[in-house]
Amino acid sequence: MQFDRVLFMSGALFGAVGVALSAAASHGGGVNVATAANFLLFHAPALIALSLVVAGGRLLHFGAAVLLVAVLMFSGDLLARDYLGQRLFPFAAPIGGTGMILGWLMLAVGGLFARKNN
Repeated sequence: MQFDRVLFMSGALFGAVGVALSAAASHGGGVNVATAANFLLFHAPALIALSLVVAGGRLLHFGAAVLLVAVLMFSGDLLARDYLGQRLFPFAAPIGGTGMILGWLMLAVGGLFARKNN
């Protein structure tokens, strides 16, 4: 499967899961559920937009992949804390948060040097 399709599909799934988790949070879910829902919803349109521009170079591909994994790690850890009563693994949320920052920075640099599509 092409990477742009993976990004688009992931963005769409992030949106769907984010809406579902927002509903769960409003019906008694904890703060971690609401936070995870917000991060999924914030990044869903970004991943969909990135699926349209990743042809610009490897740094955009890598930055988008880092962002995808980091959001999953961050939100997954918060959800595991609420629903399973334990973390995914030690420092999963901080690593995911740092990964989101790095992913966004890679996208910024990648966008600066992206090749223009004809």
